Amino acid sequence: MSQNPANMSARPRLRGPGSSPESGEVVLELSSLKLREPRKRWRSAFIAIYFTRALRSLVREIIGNTTETVISVKGIDKNVTEDRSFASVDRKKLISMMKDKRLDHLHELGGAERIAAALVSNPETGIRGDEEDLRRRRAAFGENKYHRPPPKSFFYFVVDSLKDPTIIILLVCASISLAFGIKEEGLNDGWYDGGSIFIAVFMVVMVSAVTNFRQSRQFYELSKVSDNIQIDVVRNGRRQHISIFDIVVGDVVSLKIGDQIPADGLFLDGHSLQVDESSMTGESDHIEINKESHPFLVSGGKVVDGYGRMLVISVGMNTAWGELMSSISHDNNELTPLQSRLSKLTSAIGKAGSLIAFFVLVVLLARYFTGNTVDKNGNRQYIGKKTKVDDIMNGVVHIISVAVTIIVVAIPEGLPLAVTLTLAYSMKRMMADQAMVRRLSACETMGSATIICTDKTGTLTMNQMKVVKFTLGKEAILGNKVAVINPGIIELIHQGVALNTTASVYKADSSSEPEFSGSPTEKAILSWAVMELNMDMAKMKLSYEILDVETFNSQKKRSGALVRKKSTNTVHAHWKGAAEIILRMCSKYYDKSGAVKTIDEANRKAVLQEIEAMASQALRCIAFAHLEVDHPTLIEEKLIFLGVVGLKDPCREGVKEAIDLCRRANVKIKMITGDNILTAKAIALECGILESSTFTDSELVEGVQFRNFSNEDRMKKIDEIKVMARSSPSDKLLMIKSLKEIGEVVAVTGDGTNDAPALKEANVGLAMGIQGTEVAKESSDIVIMDDNFKSVVSILKWGRCVYNNIQKFIQFQLTVNVAALIINLVAACSAGEVPLTAVQLLWVNLIMDTLGALALATDRPTDELMDKPPIGWTQPLITNVMWRNLSFQALYQVTVLLTLQFKGKSIFKVKELVKNTIIFNTFVLCQVFNEFNARKLEKKNVFQGIFRNRLFLWIVAATIILQVLMVELLRKFADTERLNWTQWAICVVIAALSWPLAWVVKCIPVPEKPFLDYLKRKRS
Repeated sequence: MSQNPANMSARPRLRGPGSSPESGEVVLELSSLKLREPRKRWRSAFIAIYFTRALRSLVREIIGNTTETVISVKGIDKNVTEDRSFASVDRKKLISMMKDKRLDHLHELGGAERIAAALVSNPETGIRGDEEDLRRRRAAFGENKYHRPPPKSFFYFVVDSLKDPTIIILLVCASISLAFGIKEEGLNDGWYDGGSIFIAVFMVVMVSAVTNFRQSRQFYELSKVSDNIQIDVVRNGRRQHISIFDIVVGDVVSLKIGDQIPADGLFLDGHSLQVDESSMTGESDHIEINKESHPFLVSGGKVVDGYGRMLVISVGMNTAWGELMSSISHDNNELTPLQSRLSKLTSAIGKAGSLIAFFVLVVLLARYFTGNTVDKNGNRQYIGKKTKVDDIMNGVVHIISVAVTIIVVAIPEGLPLAVTLTLAYSMKRMMADQAMVRRLSACETMGSATIICTDKTGTLTMNQMKVVKFTLGKEAILGNKVAVINPGIIELIHQGVALNTTASVYKADSSSEPEFSGSPTEKAILSWAVMELNMDMAKMKLSYEILDVETFNSQKKRSGALVRKKSTNTVHAHWKGAAEIILRMCSKYYDKSGAVKTIDEANRKAVLQEIEAMASQALRCIAFAHLEVDHPTLIEEKLIFLGVVGLKDPCREGVKEAIDLCRRANVKIKMITGDNILTAKAIALECGILESSTFTDSELVEGVQFRNFSNEDRMKKIDEIKVMARSSPSDKLLMIKSLKEIGEVVAVTGDGTNDAPALKEANVGLAMGIQGTEVAKESSDIVIMDDNFKSVVSILKWGRCVYNNIQKFIQFQLTVNVAALIINLVAACSAGEVPLTAVQLLWVNLIMDTLGALALATDRPTDELMDKPPIGWTQPLITNVMWRNLSFQALYQVTVLLTLQFKGKSIFKVKELVKNTIIFNTFVLCQVFNEFNARKLEKKNVFQGIFRNRLFLWIVAATIILQVLMVELLRKFADTERLNWTQWAICVVIAALSWPLAWVVKCIPVPEKPFLDYLKRKRS
């Protein structure tokens, strides 16, 4: 059975002279026992007892005894029993120590190493990490999850729908109508009028509640996905990438710049580690973490500099972050710009509808009380004092219910629902397309994007680095490098690679293949050193001590390490970074024999030419330099240049086509990279950002040039710039601000912590899901899960699709609104009655609002969306094309239905009820056929791609089936009469004529200038 060294170190031991005391040991120096004979015998017995106990303890350890005795002296806790089921661990003390940041408690418990031993964890190799170990830890200390507030229930959305004032008025009217109906005609026949309205309102409420409930659940599930952060831990000596929810107490977590601290823990080791705890404390000052004064790492904090390792002490609800997050609701109440604009449109249409409904109410009441209305049998409804009070109340309630129903139909409640539906649908589909939306408004804004500023590495390229070339000094080294390079130089390269890195190597045993963890660049260099230069990472770590570290950042583009060789006590400063930057720090170089030579102008030029030759082959050039120093200082000048590695990162498949698609859509692509300008140029030409036939030098710029332009020059040249190389995060931010200043809508990709300001400044911030830091993701609007530029183009399509789907629905709904309002108004004023009853109007409202939104708001994006220019932010929601389409369709419907209203009885030789049924049936079928017209705003072929949206076909089929049921079977409920085959055919033909009408109307050209602009000019 394997023994944990962390636990063994605390066992009592015997040792001889010359040994050094260890923490937790009882030291029995045999040579120092110069005592009298009786006492010598007593001491001999004492030693024998302890020796026996030590052996017995060892035997118990071997046979699997679960407890061991920890004997400690000089301030270390005495007689502390450690149970492998963690029963002996004072959990409350650990939790309070972390929450209150109590250093005194930490010292009492013996420091991070002793706590690690108590938690059966090793600071170097972590926990065992098998299923049984993880189960026991979760049972003892809990999971790293917090209690999320439960999502809103279905009943909540039902109640919310019932709060609508128009629904409340309808329910009151239905109640009064039901009461009078039962009183006048009895229960069997008297419930129809009021009961029908109740059922119709119930259907509207239930459909609305179901839709909103489903969208709420979808947003809730997406929020859980966004919380699932990936973290690096060390388990059983192996570095692993796991979910934040799988972290357990005792885990050793590796932290680097941009990481979110996944749980409360103690600092083990690291360099220059600084964290931002503003999310918890509100303090913006960064906290420097060290073992002496501030070893506490708090869940929810962000690493802003350096790197380090932490021991997890408390998780989930035992952390302050868990308590805070459990009290925060994840409901998405964000109102997007499009929803705000639609709210104004809804309000305007609602006011117009309410005015018409009030006018209809006044006219109908006047005609009723002047005796100009008749009942179904042709008798006058109001005959003065002879009319019963119940009949008057029933008549007035009927008129009020009709007027209120007109308001229900007039208010386009489906518009906000359509936006919610299309956004929720697009969010779900975008997730399948490797894009996680963090802010809803970004879906819409992407439809207006005019420029995409993209990174190179991992976005345009595959992020699969491989060292393909190595230059030592100014000479390219081919073949077996170990055989031709001086061993001393090999040793220095080993130092520069192994000790100046945040990556790691894991080998299960000597015969297994090594596993590399870290960033793609670091992994590629480590792999090259291990596989080609025979570097032993573990041996290097044991042979050297790291004294100081300067971590890599995008501003300086380099990292440094000060190391001491333990065997010789010599100290070396090592630097690694962008080749030309490292070269500038050097005054000498090595050749392959190990000779040191001065870098004069000729030699510097030769090295630069070699670097440029690599860069022009699209290789990323990373250089190494070192210097043996007398004083332990990480110096940055007069170094000795070691060499350059060239890393190949091939372009992603399909990137060129995606960039061509963006160009077709009038969206410009700018590449912003930290790489050498020649590397950037080569990749840009390969991807199609730069076109070889028309390429000019003015399309490339380096970050330092760009920031040194005067503001006037920058504004003149910015449109022409396509590639910015050797850029810092501040250069990227300056580029975005300048582009926004000239009126561009900018989407930008970013992955580093320093990219956060640029991601926030952009109209749409796109963070990388694989290489992106948690700080970058939190600053973004959308996370690209696969780091692929093709996914960025997919988001662009979805942005345009969202806007296009909303416009389709607006055209469809306004056509129904205009037709219904005009028909009811004209009929009420001329005939004193409306052709559509309250139930029929509610049914039309259901088709128009909910089913119409589902049918039209769920279309998927097509490539034809990319043939249009970006959607301008100031562009009106209702375009000239939409005004043309809806005006002619509404005019056609109004003309036909009013003709049926006034001449239907004589044309068809039918009764009043049959005529009204034909009007109702024709009106509904007109909306069904018009749904097809609304699918394409400008294209004449409205059936193109019809089978790609099966939901649309299902909704159309369901609407037709329900309409047949309403007319043929639910006659009393819907106040309809059965129609014969001829009458059905006439209704269908009248409705179907909207198809050829739409084809003809789309041939009519419209001016580019919005119609409303002409009205504004006339007013002014």
